Amino acid sequence: MRIATFVHDGRRQVGRVSADGLAITPLALDPADARLGALALIEASAAGLPLPTEAGNALALGEVRLEAPLPLPRRNLWCVGRNYHEHARELQGSVFKNNNTNPAAWPIVFTKVPECVIADGDEVQLPGDHISPQIDYEAELAVVIGTGGKNIARADAMKHVYGYTIVNDVTARDVQMRHQQWDMGKSFDTFCPMGPWIVTADELDGQHTRVRCWVNDEPRQDGRTEDLIFDIPTLIETISRGITLYPGDVIATGTPAGVGLGMTPPTFLKSGDVVRIEIDGIGTLRNRFV
Repeated sequence: MRIATFVHDGRRQVGRVSADGLAITPLALDPADARLGALALIEASAAGLPLPTEAGNALALGEVRLEAPLPLPRRNLWCVGRNYHEHARELQGSVFKNNNTNPAAWPIVFTKVPECVIADGDEVQLPGDHISPQIDYEAELAVVIGTGGKNIARADAMKHVYGYTIVNDVTARDVQMRHQQWDMGKSFDTFCPMGPWIVTADELDGQHTRVRCWVNDEPRQDGRTEDLIFDIPTLIETISRGITLYPGDVIATGTPAGVGLGMTPPTFLKSGDVVRIEIDGIGTLRNRFV
């Protein structure tokens, strides 16, 4: 099942997207719940409630404006750095070369503030060279938690997954390195495109899918989630150690090789660039940088 958040006739709604991705059927949610986007359905599912009934006929996708499936996540997004083997290798000769952290020892975990989330088709705002000229893209599979928990065992972790979506973990590289803690360089306004919808875990195995990215139709990234250093169950186990995960929490699992920082010379985004990300089984996330 594909769950999308959208606006139609000036009103935010949540609906089920057709298998061909061409239509969406609204679901019966009151406006207060619909304001939360897909989070309302995730929390209802965690409470054992059924999917809301349909609220009208299907709408052509071209008749609505998609929003991020979680337009305002309940709290910061969990993110994982250098989690593909090839990506970790490509950064060994970059600004990370003096970082003695072994990426295979423990996951590198940081967060992005929820307010930086935008939708498929929205514009990413470049901050200006006086703030950062080094804006980079990172195509990522994101896990959406369905059933919360604390100290979740790896063997039980996949039972806690509601579904998956796409995230572009946009990064100001110089700010990322300047502060050592990565949150600031990752959390500029509009720096978390998300979408186009959530695909539920019964329809997609996030441990066996393909993540690709293009910049202005030039292929940049192409990786499979089998290449993750820390797989999805390990990430859930690690992040939930001593910390309660809640329904609707998002874990961005890391990006494959091919980021701008890893190119020779490093190549960063400029105004007018379009970044397109595709993940098999989910769809396409496309955003212009301005």
